[in-house]
Amino acid sequence: MKFNNFRLAQAACLAFALMLSLVPVAPAQEGEVRVIDEVIAEVNADVVTLSMVKREMKEVIAMLKQQGKTEEQATEEVARRRPELIAGLINEQLLLQQGKDSGLVRDVEDEVNRRMLGVAKEQGIKTIEELKKAMRESNYDYDEVRQTMRAEMMKQAVLSREVDAKIFYGLSTKELNDYFNAHKDQFKKPESVKLSEIFLSLAGKSEAEVKAKAAQIVAEARGGADFGKLAATHSERMQNGKPVALETKGDVGMYDVPNLKEAIANAIKNVKAGGVSDPIRYDEGYQIIRVDERNPGADTPTFNENRVREVITAERTDKERIAYMEKLRKDAYIKVAEAYRAEVMPLLTTGPAPATSTNAKPSASPAASAGKRSDRSNGGKP
Repeated sequence: MKFNNFRLAQAACLAFALMLSLVPVAPAQEGEVRVIDEVIAEVNADVVTLSMVKREMKEVIAMLKQQGKTEEQATEEVARRRPELIAGLINEQLLLQQGKDSGLVRDVEDEVNRRMLGVAKEQGIKTIEELKKAMRESNYDYDEVRQTMRAEMMKQAVLSREVDAKIFYGLSTKELNDYFNAHKDQFKKPESVKLSEIFLSLAGKSEAEVKAKAAQIVAEARGGADFGKLAATHSERMQNGKPVALETKGDVGMYDVPNLKEAIANAIKNVKAGGVSDPIRYDEGYQIIRVDERNPGADTPTFNENRVREVITAERTDKERIAYMEKLRKDAYIKVAEAYRAEVMPLLTTGPAPATSTNAKPSASPAASAGKRSDRSNGGKP
């Protein structure tokens, strides 16, 4: 989408209107003013504000504390990463704008509604008002959760449609056959496992306390307790500010055994389908793995068109996404405030990775799910 003079004028008008809206409403004393917010960057007709950056920093601090860092350590790290966060928010605005221009708003909103209804159903909640009340009681803001989900889904939808799917469906028969013949070892079917997890954080807790709780959960699971219910009750893996297992019941998906982290591969080596591992110790906490399924491998390479497309797509996706973001930035009007320009602009001109959450759930697109599941590993995940 080429940014033209009309959009330049539009952006300038918006920035001016926003500046007027930021005129303080209550002077502290005569002749002194109080600024409510600050424009960090103009991105086409939208802006990145100081309040948006602070909210992003707050979320990352909470995530780092969940991973075991102290408040001081998390705050210092996020302060160092502030330019990256600003660049990420600029990228995010570009992706959200592209999603709107591409007509993805309704599809994304429908998916947000579906997810929220799913959460309510899992918790036995019958109405949205009841869901809002339950979230308030758990210190979650309903509108903020929806907005976070909406932004992440929109970013993933744009990248899946504009990058991943174009790679996936654009490959010729010759490219597929040539790649398969040159990489046959990749197409031997390895043993795969479907896994679920319970993660217990050490943040703010004693080692003995968490270790004892992990042992008790393992005993309950091996004694016949429903692992999904145990995960929903106890697992502390967080996404968008809430425990992931409330929605997933601990399910982390299917993995090829060779791609598993060594600690996990060793822990489940002799665990049969339906079995539960001993607790796995990490710096940030303990992880308990349930092997939901085991599927045997095969040594003979097998040509499967979709599988070859997925592998090639996975190889090219990162590079193509970076190129796509570079083009969006090149075609956009981006103006970073003077106080932040020296730190932020180099990150935008050198092509930072697309502003998508590492915890975001992949799209249903065949291309979007092409990567090895082990690439999702984070804080002890497979």
